[in-house]
Amino acid sequence: MASKRMLKCCKGVLSCCSGPPPDMAPIGVRIKVLDRYVVIDNGIIQLTLSNPDGIVTGIQYNGVDNLMEILNKEDNRGYWDIVWNDQGHSGVFDVIKGTYFSIVAQDDDHVEVSFTRMWDPSLQGKLVPLNIDKRFIVVRGSSGFYTYGIYEHLEGWPDFSIGETRVAFKLRKDKFQYMAMADNRQRVMPMPDDRLPGRCQQLAYPEAVLLTNPINPYLRGEVDDKYQYSCDDKDNKVHGWISFDPPIGFWQITPSDEFRTGGPLKQNLTSHVGPTTLAMFMSAHYAGDDLSPKFINGEYWKKVFGPVFMYCNSSCDGSDPTLLWEDAKVQTVIEMESWPYSFPASKDFEKSWQRGSVSGCLLVQDRYVNDMDIPASQAYVGLALPGETGSWQRECKGYQFWSQADEFGNFYISNVRTGSYNLYAWVPGFIGDYKLETTITISSGEDVNVGDLVFKAPRDGPTLWDIGIPDRSAAEFYIPDPNPNYVNRLYINHPDKFRQYGLWERYAEIYPDSDLIYTIGESDYSRDWFFAHVTRKNDDNSYKAATWQIKFQLDTVSQDATYKLRVALAAAALSELQVRFNDATLNRPHFTTGLIGRDNAIARHGIHGLYWLYNIDVQSGWLVQGENIIYLTQNRTASPFQGIMYDYIRMEGPPTSG
Repeated sequence: MASKRMLKCCKGVLSCCSGPPPDMAPIGVRIKVLDRYVVIDNGIIQLTLSNPDGIVTGIQYNGVDNLMEILNKEDNRGYWDIVWNDQGHSGVFDVIKGTYFSIVAQDDDHVEVSFTRMWDPSLQGKLVPLNIDKRFIVVRGSSGFYTYGIYEHLEGWPDFSIGETRVAFKLRKDKFQYMAMADNRQRVMPMPDDRLPGRCQQLAYPEAVLLTNPINPYLRGEVDDKYQYSCDDKDNKVHGWISFDPPIGFWQITPSDEFRTGGPLKQNLTSHVGPTTLAMFMSAHYAGDDLSPKFINGEYWKKVFGPVFMYCNSSCDGSDPTLLWEDAKVQTVIEMESWPYSFPASKDFEKSWQRGSVSGCLLVQDRYVNDMDIPASQAYVGLALPGETGSWQRECKGYQFWSQADEFGNFYISNVRTGSYNLYAWVPGFIGDYKLETTITISSGEDVNVGDLVFKAPRDGPTLWDIGIPDRSAAEFYIPDPNPNYVNRLYINHPDKFRQYGLWERYAEIYPDSDLIYTIGESDYSRDWFFAHVTRKNDDNSYKAATWQIKFQLDTVSQDATYKLRVALAAAALSELQVRFNDATLNRPHFTTGLIGRDNAIARHGIHGLYWLYNIDVQSGWLVQGENIIYLTQNRTASPFQGIMYDYIRMEGPPTSG
């Protein structure tokens, strides 16, 4: 639970505090129910919710009467929303409004309220076929509030799918102009007015604009795009905004990933110009339709999203307001250590004593690397609904629980909800996915030790050569500087330089006359392998395929033997990768992926989307003694954003005996 404390910094000087002055004991939590509003007050923060809609219309804190954007309509301030589809509707955006209000729990220590919207057949085609219960909690002594939601689809109800669901908060633009989401990802942001006609120029898609006449002249010539502030869920714990006058922070803290979809590498939006901050639970971003859950044949489904914590803090003496970010990180650790919370009233949110855990040790077997099994150092090990190997990254209906193994491969997954799971894993430095074939059933209070597990990494023969690092990202490849006309200054000399706008256009500028050629033994993938295999623009504004070459030498070719080409992709967007050996004109490629991918990571500045692994049998007759050339063609060419990102490529020789 949120605890209030003073934060000492700057050589011991008292610089910022998150709660009341130390001589003011927090009062009990009070609730006032009016005709149109519900007001919950603990003496530090006052939360106002519309009745019975359950929209956050006001947050009063530290002398500011409302942190929410008072210029917006009340239902466009703080709200839960969902995007859904059914047989007759596509992409329906729905701000979820309750129809019935109730007080779930009330005492001096905390108040929990519920806003429900129940579905019945008369609403078919009008509202998403879900019972939805939105909850809000204020606890004693806390400078924030919690919110969580319970979604339920009853058996026999209509088929539908979900494109996105989240909580959004829109803050006052006259106060919140500094955004922070990481130590090295924070800055003064443009105003929402800067995205209006006359102040900007739209770029290749509506989300990206060039600031031509911003209110803050320092920002002139910069690109603003909300996707530049996306983040992997494993790193997406806290983000938000700072007001300098008065010095106040507003933060969205997500203490657990268990209710998010797609696993630890799923990317989501965080905060962006608005000033807007989001708690994303489910989305197709950086994945496409694979991460839109589809409910068919009237199946039953129920899931709890959250709780997430909306945290406010303030500077006591007006010194460096950015210290509020440091305090927010401290509070995030407190929230994570308090998970699962003990105070939510819903029986659908399992408490710590109702949950279980799984532990064990993961080893990697690759006899061409080491004769002994290798500790799976820093492996990602997780539990998700039973499915195929690697299915966790497309799983979007259940809960997931992940941990990272230590240097010896030991892992411990705590606070697992009761239910049946498969155990999945992947290991940085090795291609492929691990799955424990035995289904694990978690009961309340049960600690399951699975012992030593061995992941047999994909491998047939010795490595002849490889390109890249098998880490499910294209970050190690060559990422160019942006066009000087399309710069976000935050990412200049930044490790995440791939978040700059328009990098896909740089390929044709770097390779104006011919496509990329990579020579094994001479080329350096950090310099000579472009991070994205994109299309090339023609003079008539159409696009054509780019064919990359990998040149390598073979002293001998083992006749009647099978070589292996492993191609791991970090992203794909409406793409088809064709592979040809030593004959670029071959009408029918030796291998094709077929049409794959909808992650749009190239356009949305993500260095990865979903992971794909292809293990290609290479006949010895395709190879020659001396110089060989592999031709890689991405042949789908309707758009500049159709392309792939490679994670890792490895050529293996035939298996050796012994």
